[in-house]
Amino acid sequence: MRGLGTRTVLYQQNVASSLGLYNHDFTSVDILRETGPITAGELSKKTGLATGSVTALVDRLEKIGYVRRQNDPSDRRRVIIVPEYETKEEMVNAYDPLHKAMIKLASSYTPEELELITQFLDKAGTVLEDQIQHLSSTKSNKSSS
Repeated sequence: MRGLGTRTVLYQQNVASSLGLYNHDFTSVDILRETGPITAGELSKKTGLATGSVTALVDRLEKIGYVRRQNDPSDRRRVIIVPEYETKEEMVNAYDPLHKAMIKLASSYTPEELELITQFLDKAGTVLEDQIQHLSSTKSNKSSS
């Protein structure tokens, strides 16, 4: 799992670089892909970046058309960050080779095997999310001591 995680991080860094993005910017793009529209504060919590850094990050992503800011309809003081990049040709081109290779890999497994793999990956994702929360709370406790 650790080796897969490392290769995933390295792949993401290479995709970010190929798109001319900083790694934190690209990580934020992926977070938005998973979450959909969220506030800058929520993005700050998910990335671990300070709110000022997130503001600069969103400015960069908005400038190149990857996100847009939208007023929160329930609280006009808040701004929601809306992803806008999925249809961008460079994003599609960056992931297409990986997508095709993964489809080819998946086709070598039976439906039952794929179901088991999917269950494992879902549970592994939950374990990782729990560990991220644990590390974040530990970091917060140390900084407030």
